Amino acid sequence: MAHPEIQVSRRQFLGKVGISAAALGAASILIQADRTAGAATPGMKKFAMVIDTNRCICCHGCTIACLSENNVPDGYYRSWVKKISKGRFPNTSFHFLPRLCNHCEDAPCLNLCPTGATYRTKDDGVVHVNRDICVGCHVCIDACPYGARFFNPMTHTADKCDFCYHRITQGMEPACVTACTGRARIFGDLNDPKSEIVKYLNIHSTQTIRADLDTHPKVHYVMADEAILGADYSALI
Repeated sequence: MAHPEIQVSRRQFLGKVGISAAALGAASILIQADRTAGAATPGMKKFAMVIDTNRCICCHGCTIACLSENNVPDGYYRSWVKKISKGRFPNTSFHFLPRLCNHCEDAPCLNLCPTGATYRTKDDGVVHVNRDICVGCHVCIDACPYGARFFNPMTHTADKCDFCYHRITQGMEPACVTACTGRARIFGDLNDPKSEIVKYLNIHSTQTIRADLDTHPKVHYVMADEAILGADYSALI
C-alpha cells in the first residue's frame, strides 16, 4: 500500500538522481534563513540543525557521543565527519563535513518505503524508522542520496539518526550537539523565531547537500567547502 505522504514516484526520484550524478558541480545552493523556516503551523515544531564548518575541528566527539548514546553497532555510524584534503604540498588544506540524516521534508526514504516503517512525526517533522514493521528490504537505504542509512545487524532493520529523539522530547539537545567541543552544531525549532537556530540562520547564508534533488533537508551548513559537498557522503571516517 502506498504511503499517504508519497509526493514523487520511484521513477521520478531515480531519474533525478541519475541526472544529478552527471553534474557533480551542482551539489548545493546558497539559501537564506527566511526560505528555510517556512510557514509555521500553530503548535507544530520543525526540528533542524545548523552546522558551522568553520568551528568543526574533526575531533570526532560527535561520532563517539552518538555511538555511545544510541548503541550503534561497531563499524556503523549515525553521525560521522567526512574529511578531504585539497591542493598539493605545501599549499594544502583540510575540510570537514559533519554528516547525519537530513530529515528531509520530502524524504525519498519515506516516499519509497514499501511498509510504512519510515515515517515522520507530525508534531516536529523528525523522520523515524519503526523497527516493529521494518522488513530490512534496503529500499530506504538505497533511496537515501546522503548515505545516511544503514542496515543494523543487531536489529535486522534500517537504522539512522533520529536527532536523539529520546533526548529532544525531554528538552535536551542531541548527544552530538552536547559533545561538540567547537560548538559547531546548533539544534532547535525553525518555527520558533526566538530560538538560537533561527537567529543563527537570520545572519548566516547556508548550504544543503544535494539541493538539486529538492528533498529540502533540515540540516544546513555554514561555509561548507564546495569540493566536499560534492564528494562521497558514505559513513567512512
